[in-house]
Amino acid sequence: MTLKLGLTGSIGMGKSTTAEMFRALNVPVWDADEAVHRLYAPGGAAVAPIAAAVPMALVDGAISRARLKQAIASDPTLLDRLEDIVHPLVAKDRARFLRHHATAPLVLLDIPLLFETGADAWLDAVLVVTTDPETQRARVMARPGMTEALFSEILSRQVPDAEKQARADHVIETQTLDLTRAEVARLIGVLTEQGGD
Repeated sequence: MTLKLGLTGSIGMGKSTTAEMFRALNVPVWDADEAVHRLYAPGGAAVAPIAAAVPMALVDGAISRARLKQAIASDPTLLDRLEDIVHPLVAKDRARFLRHHATAPLVLLDIPLLFETGADAWLDAVLVVTTDPETQRARVMARPGMTEALFSEILSRQVPDAEKQARADHVIETQTLDLTRAEVARLIGVLTEQGGD
């Protein structure tokens, strides 16, 4: 049986880097953000229904995230309608991934809003990545286009780090790459041994 490990963490906590470490150790990784990018790309399953709801978001056969943000800013009720379109398509993409890797002992599902969307209900275990607030802020503020206001807004929409850690089955501190890599390898060992029992 495949063990489904969910990965989450607040912005700037090292989630993408940690997911890459699992990938490097041959654990199949499904990335919710990548799934949305595929759905929004030309030919993606979300293009037609979103274009019907927000015609201005269609650019060169794909959905423009920037234009969607503009539309949501002027009509906050739009977000719920978009989620009703996108969430089932993301779930279908995830189900396809799980079928494809049904014989793997462990798969990682990288879900930024894991607790916010209730994904912990169907996962076998949850891993939260974390770091100290100073490191988090430095990482986030180094991103192109990031502002203090935007950082605050993103944090306000996420379950606080302390609560995430309290609800997690596993927590990895991401202060340094070497320590994170060692913890990832250790956790894979623990989980695949459990799965083999």
